[in-house]
Amino acid sequence: MTSQRPTPERPTREHPASGHPASERRELDIAILVCPGYMPVDIIGFHTAFGLQPGVNLHLVWKNRDEIVGMPHFPTRATTTFEDCPADLDVLYAGAVPAEILEDEEVLAFLADRGSRATWVAGVCAGSLLLGAAGLLLGYRATTNFQLHGHLAHYGAVPARGNVVEDRNRITAGPATGSFEIALRLLQAFFGDDVARDSELMMEYAPRPLFGVGTPELAGPERTEKLLATTAGMSAAFERVAKRAAERLGVRAESA
Repeated sequence: MTSQRPTPERPTREHPASGHPASERRELDIAILVCPGYMPVDIIGFHTAFGLQPGVNLHLVWKNRDEIVGMPHFPTRATTTFEDCPADLDVLYAGAVPAEILEDEEVLAFLADRGSRATWVAGVCAGSLLLGAAGLLLGYRATTNFQLHGHLAHYGAVPARGNVVEDRNRITAGPATGSFEIALRLLQAFFGDDVARDSELMMEYAPRPLFGVGTPELAGPERTEKLLATTAGMSAAFERVAKRAAERLGVRAESA
């Protein structure tokens, strides 16, 4: 796992003692945002890794518990509404969502509130931008997928490269594998190396890409430009949202 990790500051809540037996640990409360058009691929590894641990309360959070559909077609129901979500979370986590969610005032208010107290705040792919839209990345080093990386500065984040970028209690990732990699890092933080190693083994997490073209550097300019052309519409929507966010957050245009 490629990551960039400065010495973390003390988190906002005391971690469970990693050396204690599972029966002596306090339970964790973890909220994972789901919404119409969310990307299940960005949350499933994290959900699986923590869902297999004892004493972990996983909350799939949204405004209501009506059926929503992820992208591509993936019917889902939230388990917990924003109103019912615990106020003090161990992890607040978001994966990729459509651009319009980054301007949903109810979503941003929820994220800003819970994120202000969460022990860890995590985002994968466009989920990093969503955290930024809620004001949770101001002054933090962060990453996202390469198609959207240029928008990070509009949210006051310090753009950084790497599969996983950790800055204090903010942890972000770009590729879909980031869901697993963030999970393993936070299992380590909460429960220690042995639990994280066992989880990596249980999931048999040892990626061996078939073609080895999973980054722009590996794929080369021709293939990368072709892919960027196919996602230009999506990127343009996120760019418009990012520019409006910079104005709302008071981020100077030259720094964005």
